[in-house]
Amino acid sequence: MLLEVASEEEGVRLDVFVGRHAAGSRSQAALLIDAGKVTVDGMARAKSFRLEAGQAVRLEGAEEGAPDPDAGELLAEDIPVWVPYQDEWLLVVDKPAGMVVHPAKGHRSGTLVNALAGRGISGGEDFRPGIVHRLDRDTSGLMMVAKSPAVHRRLQEMIRGREVDRRYLALVHGDLANPTGTIEAPIGRDPIRRKTMTVGGSGSRSAVTHFRALERLGDFTLIEARLETGRTHQIRVHFLAIGHPVAGDPVYARRDPLGLGRQFLHSHSLRLSHPRTGEELSVQSELPAELERILGALRRA
Repeated sequence: MLLEVASEEEGVRLDVFVGRHAAGSRSQAALLIDAGKVTVDGMARAKSFRLEAGQAVRLEGAEEGAPDPDAGELLAEDIPVWVPYQDEWLLVVDKPAGMVVHPAKGHRSGTLVNALAGRGISGGEDFRPGIVHRLDRDTSGLMMVAKSPAVHRRLQEMIRGREVDRRYLALVHGDLANPTGTIEAPIGRDPIRRKTMTVGGSGSRSAVTHFRALERLGDFTLIEARLETGRTHQIRVHFLAIGHPVAGDPVYARRDPLGLGRQFLHSHSLRLSHPRTGEELSVQSELPAELERILGALRRA
């Protein structure tokens, strides 16, 4: 979506402008700006940037499963989801692969948000109740969900302040040269494949992924990745950039010799200080059975 700043809107903040014309709210606009999905005359700008008349503001198309504030009334559905942790302030869900997080075009029902609405969760904005961070449709594992707007804001602050330890298990192509390492490379929108991300793309923002090799399995390596930042498709893009794409990834690996039908990527660990009590909160999730079967076959081979 491309918008031109009218003369009467000169001096308006970028987040106000995007919220008014495209995002549905100023807070949703801020999320899109922080995610690098908004540019002004081709450049990424802060949400407080003051616009000038005639400038072109581009909002990248919504990704698969991104929140849609125009989706209409949210449908509360009785969808079973595993909840390994819950208290009066927040919960942690274990999202299965194949489940979209937010209602969007083509996914008005059957999403995690529909399931949360069925549980009466109301933190955050109306069209994304409680969602603090998201996982791609075919990435499984742990996600935090707030039960009140105040806890929602605090958890987002903690993620931005790098106070939440998020770890993923991934099977990547090839034999990693180093047992541990850090990938530090900015990620932005791919200028050619507009629905994907790339290192050094449009509106690039810093991105840091730490990793350690857990098991070498012939032509593949099982790794644990720890996110220091949370850019769109960060693990998938970073490992592609170093020549070790995530196995089964239909977008970035573009091949699936193991017949996975999904990327081998699972959010298996969350650790943080509880936003209200300050107590250490640690939640773990085992690999889904279909991924364990792949590892078993590789070990036998």
